[in-house]
Amino acid sequence: MTMFQLEFMQRALIAGLLTGLSAPAIGTYLVQRRLSLMGDGIGHIAITGVALGLLTGTAPVLTAVLVAIVGASAIELVRARGKASGDVALALLFYGGIAGGVLLIGLAGQGAATLNTYLFGSLTTVSPTDLYVVVGLAVTVLVVAIGLGPQLFAVCQDEEFARVTGLRVQLLNLLIAVMAAVTVTVAMRTVGLLLVSALMVVPVATAQQLTRSFRSTFVTACGIGVVACLAGIITSYNADVAPGATIVVLALAGFVVAATVGTLLRRRQGVRAPLADEEPEVGIPDPAPHVVSPGHPHAHNPACGHVKVEHNDHVDYVHDGHLHAAHGDHWDEH
Repeated sequence: MTMFQLEFMQRALIAGLLTGLSAPAIGTYLVQRRLSLMGDGIGHIAITGVALGLLTGTAPVLTAVLVAIVGASAIELVRARGKASGDVALALLFYGGIAGGVLLIGLAGQGAATLNTYLFGSLTTVSPTDLYVVVGLAVTVLVVAIGLGPQLFAVCQDEEFARVTGLRVQLLNLLIAVMAAVTVTVAMRTVGLLLVSALMVVPVATAQQLTRSFRSTFVTACGIGVVACLAGIITSYNADVAPGATIVVLALAGFVVAATVGTLLRRRQGVRAPLADEEPEVGIPDPAPHVVSPGHPHAHNPACGHVKVEHNDHVDYVHDGHLHAAHGDHWDEH
């Protein structure tokens, strides 16, 4: 328990808690849009922001936020205007971001050890200033992800439908890209830029094995993210290994367990599915013999089993859940 008395561990646990909440929150929308690798691409371009901060002597977290937002917004605009497809836009983030970051790191005179703390995470490098920035950014992401949940879900599910309902699709898509960029920088210290995408995607994929609705997937993914982050940080401290890799491995282990449990549950539900010879559902009347109305003669197949209700000038019957009415020599369906 002495680890919880260390100030850097307290900061790391707080940062891990917020990362575990915010990363799956925005990751749920990215998975819904089939842009699971968006976080990975933004993580690469955030390396340029970190290197720019080291080169100029400013806070790397702040410069990484600004550069990641600019890069994600530019790629979203390029994708939306049809100049490049989604995978090409992500490729631009991958290659341009990592190349710019390595180049600026060299110009700043920093070695590979400094870069590794941002690429794979480091518990001891979470300073009080970094923690304040992480708290502010994580709270912003959570407020947007929850407060604008219906609008963001509509855009991710069907852009055409969202546009018809009057939503500003382009602005909401841009907002998702910006929130993804902010989330990447939030997770930079705990998970690392190269592994942050896993924390945005794996908890969501794990939750989808056990849930059926978008809301339940959102809540479950956030819970899984928190457990993976906190358990990974504690394990990495005790085993003296990289926290980012430990968090991702635990998240992947959770996915394997959830996939196995989900498969067993679905098989069990399939065995319990109602068979054809079981009792009929409540509320559906048994077929009754068809009665010919003297005032409105008509002929039906004797096996039709319609339930007839006589009225003054027409005859109604129920068939397959629909109400039909006979008027003279023709039939109407209501």
